[in-house]
Amino acid sequence: MLLKIIIVSTGLILIFLLVIRVLYHQMNYLFAEKQFRLRQIIYERSEELILEKEKTETILSGYLPKTTADELMSKGKATKTKYNFVTVLFSDIQGFTKIAEEMNPEVLIDELDKFFFTFDSVVEKFRIEKIKTIGDAYMCAGGIPEKNRTNPVEVILAALEMRAYMDNLKRSTELEGMKYWDIRIGIHTGTVVAGVVGQKKLSYDIWGDTVNTASRMESSGEAGKINISGTTYEFVKEFFSCDYRGKMPVKYKGELEMYFVNGILPELSDENGNPNSRFIVKMQMLRLEDVEEKVLQMFETATASNLHFTNAALIRDICSQADLLARAEKLPDEDYVNLKLAAIILLTGYIDNYFNPVEGSVRYADEILSAHGFSQGNAEVVKKLVRNSFSDNTETIQDKVLHDSRYDYLGRVDYPLLTSKLRKEISDHGKIYNDDEWTEKQTRFLYDHNFLTDTARILRNVKVEDQVVTLYAEK
Repeated sequence: MLLKIIIVSTGLILIFLLVIRVLYHQMNYLFAEKQFRLRQIIYERSEELILEKEKTETILSGYLPKTTADELMSKGKATKTKYNFVTVLFSDIQGFTKIAEEMNPEVLIDELDKFFFTFDSVVEKFRIEKIKTIGDAYMCAGGIPEKNRTNPVEVILAALEMRAYMDNLKRSTELEGMKYWDIRIGIHTGTVVAGVVGQKKLSYDIWGDTVNTASRMESSGEAGKINISGTTYEFVKEFFSCDYRGKMPVKYKGELEMYFVNGILPELSDENGNPNSRFIVKMQMLRLEDVEEKVLQMFETATASNLHFTNAALIRDICSQADLLARAEKLPDEDYVNLKLAAIILLTGYIDNYFNPVEGSVRYADEILSAHGFSQGNAEVVKKLVRNSFSDNTETIQDKVLHDSRYDYLGRVDYPLLTSKLRKEISDHGKIYNDDEWTEKQTRFLYDHNFLTDTARILRNVKVEDQVVTLYAEK
């Protein structure tokens, strides 16, 4: 009997434990399933948020410059910025009010939309910022939000394409016996303030006397003409053929000098009146200054990189020497442009990866040159020059000039100071040399190095032997 009770009790206990185990596993399963569902919900919501964020960014980028849209997304507001060198273009349709009275409203809007769609593609092509349209008026500006030195030329190139489009349209409508639309364009260069206005319906706008003067240039112009101020003319006279109109009265401004733009100068244009290779190189010469300024800013803000030697001062030295040697070696302008770009960008890779800089410099070449209006062809030549410099491959005169510009400091009187900065820089990046090791390394480098151009050899200020003596004296 006792044995029976024990067996039954044991069975009940086992059943109870089995039930508990089943319930435990079931609860674990339910809990895991709930966690999975929660993760799915979180993932789906995250995906939705990412998609919404991307949609918002896309919408904002359609209305605002990218830098302004990024600032607005990250900070919730965008600061207003003063720009000292901006070219503003105003255009409107001659006699639009009368045309509007006689034309079907739907057809009128369709025609305007077609014009403005074409104008939008033109300003995008020349890296110009569309500001707004008001009725038949179209307003855009060059030199914002990214500053550049070429914006007066680029805005006039855009104006010429706008006028050409309207001229072609005029010819076709005349053949069909229809009324044609004629355009008036006014341009002025000066200072503006740019920023975002509005709370719900945001818009990017510009303000200042420059805007008012550009508007006056347009209203003081003539149908089918591009009217520019004397200020703009001074910046573009080496590119375009212009007719001086004299000093013309302008409301609230007194008398201002004005010019009608005829087109690109004959020596800078092809048979169709478009920019030729000489025009392009002339523009690239101006863009060089923008690229150099950009790279110098990069080095000046890279304080955390401990670049005591490979810094903005060294970039300026390399660029100055490249200028001098290129002219002495009589490099063609096309070769000079690519050489100067390589000299500017050569050492940028040190900012991100000190002991493997070449690929960083090549990457910066692609990014910076594209952003500043240089072609992919320019970028490929520059990247090859950069790679050749790091591998000591001096197959062309450009390679030799870049080599001599990079190592010009070896023959200068300030070499001892610069080499001590180089040692500190290398040390700060984790590579330590004692005095004997450093002196021996630099001595060997001085004796192994040779300047490759006659001009660089002539310009050497201090002989190798004297530099070595100084090295040991400084030890």
